[in-house]
Amino acid sequence: MSLTPLALTALLATAAPLLAQEPPPAPPSRIEVDGEGTVYRAPDLAVTQLTVMRNAPTAAEALADVNKAIGDVSSAMSEFGVEKRDLRTAGFQISPQYQYDNRQDGPQAPPKLVGYEVRNTLSVKVRDLTKLGALLDKAVTLGVNEGGSIQFEIDNPTEATQEARRLAVADAKARAETLAEASGLKLGRVLLIQDGAIRREPSPPMPFAEMKLAAAPPSPRVPVEIGENAVRADIRIVYEMRN
Repeated sequence: MSLTPLALTALLATAAPLLAQEPPPAPPSRIEVDGEGTVYRAPDLAVTQLTVMRNAPTAAEALADVNKAIGDVSSAMSEFGVEKRDLRTAGFQISPQYQYDNRQDGPQAPPKLVGYEVRNTLSVKVRDLTKLGALLDKAVTLGVNEGGSIQFEIDNPTEATQEARRLAVADAKARAETLAEASGLKLGRVLLIQDGAIRREPSPPMPFAEMKLAAAPPSPRVPVEIGENAVRADIRIVYEMRN
């Protein structure tokens, strides 16, 4: 089908505005920055592992000895304000003990069962840190005789977490402003805020030096240093950039 000169002229007149349109504007420049905020707080909670280990010719004897000691330790925790909800069995193990003898005229003799070793570990949350040293002393006198650890924590880190987030946002904004100024630009509106991971970094576990049952008198109260814990927040912010 052919167009008449009049129809062709009308068609070109209609298409001309479309052909004359400018391309869409380029998206605005943007900058993406990360910020970190760190808040330090004194911990108000300690978690300690109290382990009782016994050896005996039979598993039943070793288990009975361990049960007696760990029961005494568990019962004594109420003296230091520890509630039942803060006590938990963290480990239990029974291991046969073998003796290996070397023959003078041949291969090693078959292993000989000589007894059993039983371990029971009680995890204790201590909320009154002023009593922690005395609690450890008491545990040792009642039969705790193997190394463990003490880890200090913040029981309710909400306030510290929110403060760390605010510091992280301020840190990200300061970085963005510095980069914008160096580039001869200005910060525009915020296009995106992404909340990163919250890292609660407790003080490193304190080794609870290996202890052995002995007839010696109890040692002086265990010295305890609490220190501070770090709560860290990571934030990512995307800003629009303006001339």
